[in-house]
Amino acid sequence: MSVGRLLLCLHTHMPYVLSHGKSPHGTDWIHEAAIECYLPLLHALDRLNNQGIKPRWTVNMTPILAEQLEDPSYKDSLIEYCNEKIAAAKVDAKNFKQEGPMWMEGLSHFWIGQYEKQLDQFVNRWNHSIIAGFRYFQEQGCIEVITSGATHGYQPLLGTDESCKVQVKLGVQTYEKHFGRKPRGIWLPECAYRPRYDWKPPTDDNATPWPRMGTEEILKDEGIEYFFVDSHMIRGGNPIGTYGAKFPQLAEMFARSSKYFTPPAEYRSEYEHYLLPNGVVCFARDPQTTVKVWSGEVGYPGDPQYLEFHKQLYPGRHKYWRISENKADLGQKLPYDPYKAFEKIQDHAADMVTLLKETLATYKGQADRNGTVVAMYDTELFGHWWWEGPEFLYELARLLHADGNVDMVSGGDVLDIDPAKHLITLPEGCWGEGGYHTIWLNEDNVWTWEKLYDVERKMRKMSREWAGGAADEIIRQAAREMLLAEASDWQFLISTFAAKDYAEIRFSDHIDRFLELYRYAERVFGGGELTSKEQEFLKECQEKDSPFAELDITMWANNPETGAKIQ
Repeated sequence: MSVGRLLLCLHTHMPYVLSHGKSPHGTDWIHEAAIECYLPLLHALDRLNNQGIKPRWTVNMTPILAEQLEDPSYKDSLIEYCNEKIAAAKVDAKNFKQEGPMWMEGLSHFWIGQYEKQLDQFVNRWNHSIIAGFRYFQEQGCIEVITSGATHGYQPLLGTDESCKVQVKLGVQTYEKHFGRKPRGIWLPECAYRPRYDWKPPTDDNATPWPRMGTEEILKDEGIEYFFVDSHMIRGGNPIGTYGAKFPQLAEMFARSSKYFTPPAEYRSEYEHYLLPNGVVCFARDPQTTVKVWSGEVGYPGDPQYLEFHKQLYPGRHKYWRISENKADLGQKLPYDPYKAFEKIQDHAADMVTLLKETLATYKGQADRNGTVVAMYDTELFGHWWWEGPEFLYELARLLHADGNVDMVSGGDVLDIDPAKHLITLPEGCWGEGGYHTIWLNEDNVWTWEKLYDVERKMRKMSREWAGGAADEIIRQAAREMLLAEASDWQFLISTFAAKDYAEIRFSDHIDRFLELYRYAERVFGGGELTSKEQEFLKECQEKDSPFAELDITMWANNPETGAKIQ
């Protein structure tokens, strides 16, 4: 007898990192994710499907990632990347055979086999299309694929309703192009939500606030049925902590939005799904099970037998060591043994099944109804950060199917079998540190918003006044540059110092290109012409930044609800 449901949601995202010739971005990031995460997940789904098991994972594929995975230049470069990794492992094997140790020679052949398997799957099983693989398993009933903001734009901080709406509208359109149907759900970038209230840009103390649409209103307009938030959002707690003291604009934004939200008097549980006033449903992440999978300190990925991520052998960058009992000292890492690691996977999957049953049975006893554990993770955790992760998901699905006490469901499944019964409102927030905008708005990255707000206003002007004329080709490329600049990844990388210089360069490059193209569009719309050098620049932009080929540049025209009130 079922004690409840598991809704596993995987957030699959990569900012635009393709390298088209002159200015390489960071293509290895997406190659690593494909080989270590996406293709192993497809292989796991293949095996489960062949056994008659439909795990019903909810897989978010962000539009900008889908566009990259389907880019012909990406497909060619992935094959080249695999062959380079295979060649590097063969060099390692030759060196270890001559110099030792023997166990490293064996692992070299292990890596050769891994990359040959993924290359074969990419070329022969999926005909060079990872997207085709996920579409196939959705059509087979194994998963439900959902969408996201077009380029992962951070909804609460974008400067106009038009920008927010286009991120969602383009997200739906791109999903339809790749998956042949409309999405039911969406992964809001950074799970960031904003209610309707009188908003003003955090970069301008003297701005006059004006009405802004709530996130759920934008979703409803585009036919989206459900989205995900962090657990503190449904509980209605104050997420800001001490962050307002560090950056006062955050405190002001929180106070302004809080005037429109009354903390709930009733208890809210992350094991329920809730109806917002306009009919859109929200799910909340379960913190209890999340830490078991997410944490490298107290969770499964930190087991000493699993592959060590940080220690690599150069120049090929293959990994030959396990995490080991001494986690801190890279010099003390011990040899990786795949067989012992995969024995641990079975133990950890069994432990998760027990935890899920206990958690759901406890809630069923309290609420007298089946609840849903919503397990939300970045897909890149499974395979990239935690090499054994895809196999863990495979084993978990297999054990849950055999056990029969926990139903595996997608977001759409829950809405179909158990329509939301409780009406709520949500505060502003996200799933980042502190539960608010701290990572995406602080003293290190506020300058990005100052530039972006100017660009968004200029884009609206072009869409309203210049579209439909001689400047359309230029405006379309400018729109792509702005969309790429809107990615929340840049503020995140600046804040965390993970790749600060890279993020600053990438963001500034897109902004600079937009502004140059804006000047071209203004002149061409007024009857002027581009010089040969300017035509070369436009062509370079189109080749370098090429997602969303069929882009409707009228989408940024004023939202009729707010009209002239927009600043």
